[in-house]
Amino acid sequence: MYYHASPIPGLTVLEPRRSNHGVPLVYFSTKRENVLVYLSNAVEKFCRETGFPHAGPWTKWGPYGFRDGVLLLEEYYPGALEDTYRGVSGYIYRAAIIQKSPQDIAIPDAAVSAQPVPVDGVEFVPDALAAILTAERAGLLALTRYGELTEQNRAWILRTMREEYDSAGDHPEYRYFLKNKFPFLSEG
Repeated sequence: MYYHASPIPGLTVLEPRRSNHGVPLVYFSTKRENVLVYLSNAVEKFCRETGFPHAGPWTKWGPYGFRDGVLLLEEYYPGALEDTYRGVSGYIYRAAIIQKSPQDIAIPDAAVSAQPVPVDGVEFVPDALAAILTAERAGLLALTRYGELTEQNRAWILRTMREEYDSAGDHPEYRYFLKNKFPFLSEG
């Protein structure tokens, strides 16, 4: 089974869309818990909640990686999990068969399709944070809260966010998000 998360209800066919990689694809995981992080995009959510006007595509925010085949979601700033996922609802769409694209995405348990994919089932998720915490308790994914990060992790985050901010010139929504979530960026 292949899983895909979306905030949009009632989809019967999943259509390829451009993502941060610039190629129109439909992204899937063979692990349901791995798509929970896509129920909300921190950049889009923050900009909409604070009234930042933006008409273009939203930069995707994905503070996660994998350790021993398990998704590891990290808080890059205090309260990031709650800010991003609490109260956010969405849908996990299932597809039994996809026409896999040869595109290499280097994400464990992921698959992509450049073709539209018929939906075989859907699950409504009323609260993304609750679903993520349930998956964590079941050992299906791991969370690292900001307060649990090592000094080395925090130094990496600060350095990486500076680089992200400096290179986000054509994405004012991303610069706005970063500047507000990482105040040190305002210091020049």
